[in-house]
Amino acid sequence: MLRRTLLLAMLFWTSIAIADDAGNNTLSKEEAREGFTLLFDGKTMDHWRGYQAKTVPSGWKVINGCIVRVGGGGDIISKKEFGNFELRLDWKVAPKGNSGIMYHVLEKDGLTSYMTGPEYQVLDNKGHADGRNKLTSAGSCYGLYAPMKEVCNPAGEWNHARIVIKDGHVEHWLNGTKVVEYVKGGDEWNKKLANSKFKQWPEFGKPTHGHLCLQDHGDKVEYRNIRIRELK
Repeated sequence: MLRRTLLLAMLFWTSIAIADDAGNNTLSKEEAREGFTLLFDGKTMDHWRGYQAKTVPSGWKVINGCIVRVGGGGDIISKKEFGNFELRLDWKVAPKGNSGIMYHVLEKDGLTSYMTGPEYQVLDNKGHADGRNKLTSAGSCYGLYAPMKEVCNPAGEWNHARIVIKDGHVEHWLNGTKVVEYVKGGDEWNKKLANSKFKQWPEFGKPTHGHLCLQDHGDKVEYRNIRIRELK
């Protein structure tokens, strides 16, 4: 009887996991009508490669329908470049974890990804030291714009991110709440930039078109449901 009960329990939780996974890495009918496309199908990383590399580093793997940073290897970027767009994705970090989503990233000799592309911070706010400063907490435009509200889910739980860029106007959304809004290249941006560490990199924030980048910050992080639509 106990063995049968355990078997039924295993089948139940397996069915829940399969059902949950079945809804991931797909477009809803509404998203398809709106022009979204998938940048990850849950099985391959065909839309991605290493920063300044032709292939995906070995430290990034596809596991259970997620892109997972499991070891060193550096940042990964979208093969395609984007200008105006709406990006939606889910992210989850391990305890004390740190990563980031950068945009308008360029590849040039002598540069790293963060020398050109602003960063949507991905973080365990409670466990990582960066969470003590709102400017570097989850959802921030790292080091420049702090989230207007604290709406981040804890480590080990999924968070839903949305980044919208249209002609320099940028919005960061976290779990359905707009947490950051700014104009890239505007007066406020320029003032904040001049008082930040980013001022040492002349090309930071200048590009209006570039790659998306998922940051390797040395910690385990998972991404899924990565979809994007280009805005005119």
